[in-house]
Amino acid sequence: MARQREYQIKLTHGERKLIQRLRKRTTSANKRTRYTIILEADEKRHRSGRTYKEIATAAGTCVCTVISTLKAFCTEGLEAAVTPRRSPRSDTAKLKATGDVEAKIIAKACSPAPEGYVRWTLTLLSNEMSVILEESLSRSTIGRILNRNDLRPHLSEYWCIPPKEDAEFVACMEDILDLYQQPYDQRFPLWCMDEKPYQILDEARDPLPMRQGNIAKYDSDYIRNGTVSIFCFIQPHTGKICHVVRPTRTAVDWAEQIKYLVDVIAPDAEKIILVMDNLNTHSIGSLYKAFSPEEARRITKKLEIHYTPKHGSWLDIAEIGINIMTRECLNRRIPGIEQLEKELKAWNKAYDKCSTPISWQFQTTDSRIKLKSLYPNIDIHHKERDNRCEQKLANL
Repeated sequence: MARQREYQIKLTHGERKLIQRLRKRTTSANKRTRYTIILEADEKRHRSGRTYKEIATAAGTCVCTVISTLKAFCTEGLEAAVTPRRSPRSDTAKLKATGDVEAKIIAKACSPAPEGYVRWTLTLLSNEMSVILEESLSRSTIGRILNRNDLRPHLSEYWCIPPKEDAEFVACMEDILDLYQQPYDQRFPLWCMDEKPYQILDEARDPLPMRQGNIAKYDSDYIRNGTVSIFCFIQPHTGKICHVVRPTRTAVDWAEQIKYLVDVIAPDAEKIILVMDNLNTHSIGSLYKAFSPEEARRITKKLEIHYTPKHGSWLDIAEIGINIMTRECLNRRIPGIEQLEKELKAWNKAYDKCSTPISWQFQTTDSRIKLKSLYPNIDIHHKERDNRCEQKLANL
C-alpha cells in the first residue's frame, strides 16, 4: 500500500507563479528539482493527492528528497526547502578552499603561466597549489572557484591597449568623439576611411558541398595568388559604404582613392570631413606624389582631415565597415582580383540598399570616466612647472 503523505501543500495562484518563475531562472539543478517537487505536490493542481513516490517519479529524484523538501517547506518556508542542508561531517562541509586559499588561487590564475605553457589549466593550477598549500586540491574545486569569480584563464583576445597618461592620445580621441556627435550636414559630410590587406587564394582541391547530415568541407591546402589592398569609405550618418580594390598599397594608390572620394563619391560637398588612421601613406604629401601641384592643392582644399590617435585605430568607424564587409563577403577563398571586385560590387550594391546609420555610443563624457588613466594629472604638471620656476629664480 502506497505511503500516505504527511505534509500537504496548497499553493495560491501567486505562489505557484513565483515558484515557476524561480525554477525557470535558477541555474542550480538541485534547486530546480526541489522547486519541481513543491509544484508536483500542490493539492490544488493534483486533486487526487499524489503519493511521495509519484512526486519523486515526476521530479526525477528519490522519496527521501521529496519528504525532506516538503517538510522544510511546511515548517520553515520556501527558501529553506530549496536550500539543501549538509552535515558538518560531509566532504562538502570540509572543503579546503577557504577564503585565504581562494585568494591564493585567484592570484595564481591571474599571474603569467609557467615557462613553456601558453596559459594556466586546471591541472597546472592543481599541481601548483599542491606545492604552495602543501595539500592537494581537486581540479573540480579549482574550476568552481574560477567560475564563481568569473575567471577564464583558457580564454584571451587581442585588444588595442592605449598608453598610460598620454595627452596627445587624449587630444586626438576627444577630437574624433566630438566629430561623431555632430549632426549630419550635407555640405560638410563626414567620411571615415581605412584599408584592409587581403590574400587572393584559390582551392588546391575542389571542396565537398554541404549535404543532409554533413557540412561543407574545404581542404586545408590552398594556392596563394598574391595580395591586394581594399580601400573602404563609410559615411557614419547614413551607413553608406564605398570600396575600391587595388593590387598595391602605395602613396599614389591612396591619393587616387582620395580624389575618387572628392570627385565621385561626394562631388557636391563644400568640404569633406575625413577621419583616418596614421598609416605612413595617409598624408597630404601623398597627393603631391600622384598629381600636379595645382591638382593636389585643389583636392587638399576640399578636405578637413582628422587623424585617430596612434594605437587608437578603434576610434575609426571605417573599421566597422571593414568588419561587416569581411564577415558577409570576404571571409572565404577568392581566386582572382577580377572575381574579388565582382563579388564586392554585388555585396556593396545589396548592402547600400538597406544600410543603416552607425550609432556610435562612446562619447567624450564616457572617455573621461572609463579611460581616466589616459588623462594627464594636471596637478603634477603644474607642480613640475612651479619647481622649475623656483630653480631658475634661485639661480638668478
